[in-house]
Amino acid sequence: MADINIDFNSINSDFSGTRTMKQGSQELVSFHQSSAIRIWCNEQSADFEPHWHTAMEIIVPVENWYDAIIHGETYHLTPGDILLIPSGELHALKAPEKGVRFIFLFDISSVARLNGFASIQSMMNAPLYITKNTHPHIYDDVYHILLQMRNEYFNKNEFAELTIFSLLLNLMVKLGTNHLNDTNLFSFSNTRPYKQKEYINKFNDVMDYIDAHYMDDFTLEDVASAIGFSKYHFSRLFKQYTGFSFCAYICHRRIKVAEELLEQPDLSITEIAMQSGFPSISTFNRVFRQQRNCSPSEYREKNRYPIKIS
Repeated sequence: MADINIDFNSINSDFSGTRTMKQGSQELVSFHQSSAIRIWCNEQSADFEPHWHTAMEIIVPVENWYDAIIHGETYHLTPGDILLIPSGELHALKAPEKGVRFIFLFDISSVARLNGFASIQSMMNAPLYITKNTHPHIYDDVYHILLQMRNEYFNKNEFAELTIFSLLLNLMVKLGTNHLNDTNLFSFSNTRPYKQKEYINKFNDVMDYIDAHYMDDFTLEDVASAIGFSKYHFSRLFKQYTGFSFCAYICHRRIKVAEELLEQPDLSITEIAMQSGFPSISTFNRVFRQQRNCSPSEYREKNRYPIKIS
């Protein structure tokens, strides 16, 4: 991915040279000139303590290794490896004394509102480690898409941001399609191709429905019945499709919403619990503590005051 004919520095000259962190562990990403993108040619030898940000991050080393530590697991990245870190994921980074890697940062909030995105987002609830061995069928395509993004950005093309986001959508569709193929989610011996497509469309609709109605009181049985499955059949397929049980995914989605609402100081904890879809403040506090190891109030307090770090 390195190319001596491209200037990897001047386009990021708008960056002040410091990173903005809140008092807790949230980093406020400085996107390029108020866009929704920042791509770095990163040569820093500094390590970074556990932090998170609302941006989706993709790391691609080109010289020497680079480590990302997420949920106690170390992803040891070597040149050509690709690591996608979802927004909101707490991660630490370790660098060698000398090395180069590209860091892609995207604000995908506008993309997240597109129909069908919820089903792809469910696949990206955990880090995605992509190598020639782990994803042999799509690795070359994914790497080429990232290379195109990099070239658009550093060559300062007039419609770079639009082009990069069109490439990002293409990347997400490839990842989602590969996920379905790898899990063989709807590959039943007695299921015809047209029926498989029908099932996929149904589950895409389910994810869109959850994304739009997480505040509502609905059950697994309600959703399974609405798309014509038994609750047992639906439960098994939903776990394959998302990596979550149905109830766990609903909680996960609601906690994500709550984290965003906790950024608004004018909302009370009770209001946030209700707007996130939790039936009571006690349930909200219990589930939030289980997933974030602190109460909603503690989370808000820890992330209130921004500071600058080098």
